[in-house]
Amino acid sequence: MAMTPAIFLDKDGTVLADVPYNVDPRRMRFAPGAAAGLALLGTLGLPLIVISNQPGIALAKFSIDAVGPMRKRLEDMFIEAGARLSGFYFCPHHPRGVYPAYAKICDCRKPAPGLLHIAAQRMSIDLAASWLVGDILDDVEAGRRAGCRTVLIDNGNETEWRGGQWRRPDRVEKDLAGASRWIVSCLDRGGLQGGPPSLRTVGAPA
Repeated sequence: MAMTPAIFLDKDGTVLADVPYNVDPRRMRFAPGAAAGLALLGTLGLPLIVISNQPGIALAKFSIDAVGPMRKRLEDMFIEAGARLSGFYFCPHHPRGVYPAYAKICDCRKPAPGLLHIAAQRMSIDLAASWLVGDILDDVEAGRRAGCRTVLIDNGNETEWRGGQWRRPDRVEKDLAGASRWIVSCLDRGGLQGGPPSLRTVGAPA
């Protein structure tokens, strides 16, 4: 089976407004620029895959049964924006979880790249030709460790700015609309230009 590039998207803070531990479909809203970004990405014909940490399951903030309705609402929101959600992969774990089955260090909780590897295996994704867009450096690290190109949405959600070789994005934008325009421009050029910025250029304290 031929492999295809994909665009991996973080959920909260990237596609959706960041409401902690929210799985209520009635409270789900697009983050600024997200609807426009999805509309543009939807024209590319590439798989759009959401990759999300959901530690609220381990921490007893909500039941794993709540993920299904949340995913269905997310699918509908993609359609409303003119795109299609091709896949949704989430990590239910947290090291300080309440439930023993979920209270562990795992390979799927970002910044680990496990969810991307699972998606790639199941959906025949070429990770080296793919992108990941997220709003914190843990997203960037997961994407880079998986071999993807990465875009950081610098919207104020990253507060620690912990550096490292895996935590330097290829591009920084203010929202998903900007990230999507850059990805489209890369496809038009047939690749990337320039190197990753230093953390000092994307809002880190001096």
